[in-house]
Amino acid sequence: MTDDHDTDASEAADAAPDAPRSARVPDALAGRRFDAVLAELFPEYSRSRLSAWVKSGDVLLDGATVRPREAVRAGQEVVLTATLEPQVSAGPEDIPLSVLYEDAEVLVIDKPAGLVVHPGAGNHTGTLVNALLFRDPAIAAVPRAGIVHRLDKDTSGVMVVARTLQAQAALVAQLSAREVHRQYLAVVVGALVSGGTVSEPIDRHPRDRLRMAVREDGREATTHYRLQERFRAHTALECRLETGRTHQIRVHMAHLRHPIVGDPLYGGPLKLPRGASDELATALRGFKRQALHAQVLEFVHPATGEPVRCEAPLPDDLQALLRELRTDAAAHAVTGTGARR
Repeated sequence: MTDDHDTDASEAADAAPDAPRSARVPDALAGRRFDAVLAELFPEYSRSRLSAWVKSGDVLLDGATVRPREAVRAGQEVVLTATLEPQVSAGPEDIPLSVLYEDAEVLVIDKPAGLVVHPGAGNHTGTLVNALLFRDPAIAAVPRAGIVHRLDKDTSGVMVVARTLQAQAALVAQLSAREVHRQYLAVVVGALVSGGTVSEPIDRHPRDRLRMAVREDGREATTHYRLQERFRAHTALECRLETGRTHQIRVHMAHLRHPIVGDPLYGGPLKLPRGASDELATALRGFKRQALHAQVLEFVHPATGEPVRCEAPLPDDLQALLRELRTDAAAHAVTGTGARR
């Protein structure tokens, strides 16, 4: 999986605990397998990690090592003694972050366009992960430096990062249950007349490995969209993700034949309104990234259970593009001129 996409973490986080933890087997779990009981007692850790700790002797039952399938009795003491180990190999870098919300459990940032989320091929430094490690060195103990969902390199906007293993597991569970509200602003080609829903499966393009595509054998993907503002040959849409597939909004809009302005992979040829001013033509030609911004993120706080809502303001380049589109629409409101290539 590449790091240049908008997607969710696919499984709960794995990491070692920061100190020995203990629990008693409750009556309700008596007679069940040891590994199944552990998953109930320590839900913040994945089953595969817990099973590995049992086999390595890092989890004890009444002071002794036992097999994962061993049946337990009510009242027995479980002690988890695995030692903390770094989960991220990247190094810290002093990269400024725009923070929208922060506490001991989570960090919500406004990611700028151009910032890669995670180190990968060709992007070993200068990433969001490097910035997070500088801001909070302890986050190195959390898998993927606490990242539970990603944005494309050139998509701007709001992202939540978990600062603890427990917070990461809770946020991943919310994403998997589709309980996180993710709202985007997209400027697309074409003057749409109504909103709608795209429910088309997405997977890797059969020939171009850099692209995704709508495919019958792909993974379920659903995007809801509604009109926010219409221009002569473009539309600003509010898009809401129900799933989080790679490049999902970009692929779905292109599938509707309304690709996102500036999208280098799915955008197609430049389209100018008839009689467009030099300023608008320059703005459209000069917009070299997808005009897509993660505007709103809502989730349940993993520790308090309270709702958290964060909104990222529109970046300057997107505001400038919208201003030119509005100016063009107003100037041609009487003439009713359309679009030209």
